[in-house]
Amino acid sequence: MAEEHDEPDHMSETTQSTGTSNATGAKKAKPWQRLLPFLVTAACFAYLYNRLNHAAQAEGSSLFPYLAKSFENVNWYYWLALMIPYCFFFLVLDSMVLWKVINWFNTNIGYADILPIRASAYILSLLNEQVSKGAIALYLNRRDGVPGWEVGSSMLLIMFCEIYSLILWATVGVLIRWDSFPPAFHSIPWIALGAAVFFAIFHLFFSGRIGPGIALRDRPIFRAFRLAKLWHYGVVIALRAPLVIAGAVVYTLALRLFGGSVGFGEMLGYLPVIFFGAAMPGPMHSVAILFWVLLFPDKPGQMTAFGFVMHNFFIFFNAAVGLLFLRRATREIFG
Repeated sequence: MAEEHDEPDHMSETTQSTGTSNATGAKKAKPWQRLLPFLVTAACFAYLYNRLNHAAQAEGSSLFPYLAKSFENVNWYYWLALMIPYCFFFLVLDSMVLWKVINWFNTNIGYADILPIRASAYILSLLNEQVSKGAIALYLNRRDGVPGWEVGSSMLLIMFCEIYSLILWATVGVLIRWDSFPPAFHSIPWIALGAAVFFAIFHLFFSGRIGPGIALRDRPIFRAFRLAKLWHYGVVIALRAPLVIAGAVVYTLALRLFGGSVGFGEMLGYLPVIFFGAAMPGPMHSVAILFWVLLFPDKPGQMTAFGFVMHNFFIFFNAAVGLLFLRRATREIFG
């Protein structure tokens, strides 16, 4: 059963009645904010072009034939046998995390009712991740009358836990295979320690144990953090653990198809950093693709091909699966 409100949310009548529009952020994006993703992408691909062009010239080849060779030698049937189950597994676990958090902080809803809208939201993620979250907020507002700010608060808590999950697993991977990582990765445990200190202060603040009377804590967007106990954070991170472990296995095996070779422990340290790169602004996960080339500089062609197909297949396949649920989701939102 969803937890009851512990305190007023200080929301205006307009916010309560049209919560979904506010959940997605009413402020219009500034020109530099709209331009930033394309600048990031342009910078990444400029660097990749330079690296690939030099590698192609070193082999006495032009750029496109050199890059095409990286795709030609892959066993695509084996690759699909890895990726398709992984994408479905991600959908199931990702929906479960959303389902648990919504039931804790917003309203009672069945897993079978969350799965269609979570899957359909992947379609909107192709354009903008915030728009996809807004669709989930709209769905819960239409279905159960949940104010959009409350759903936005729950989504923010999920994102917060995702970051800590990645930091945790990156630290585990680096500590397991310390000598196998570049020196830059040796700072990850220290980052994790700083993140742990920040979390302690963060939780004490939003639980009201420090900083009483500070108005920031009472804002509607932080409602889930006010209600959350330590075990809530632990459960979300634990539910996401199989996704990280499965990702490390899938990416390790898939990397070998493209000529790379790392152990599962090393991939456990690499992958969270790659996923942070994938979350950076810019189409086609350009930062994540760049990270693969930086991690394996002796194989720029193979790593560019690997990063491109891995990250883009994932988002497009999930969007394709979302199409299977789109009719039901649309009917429940607009019907």
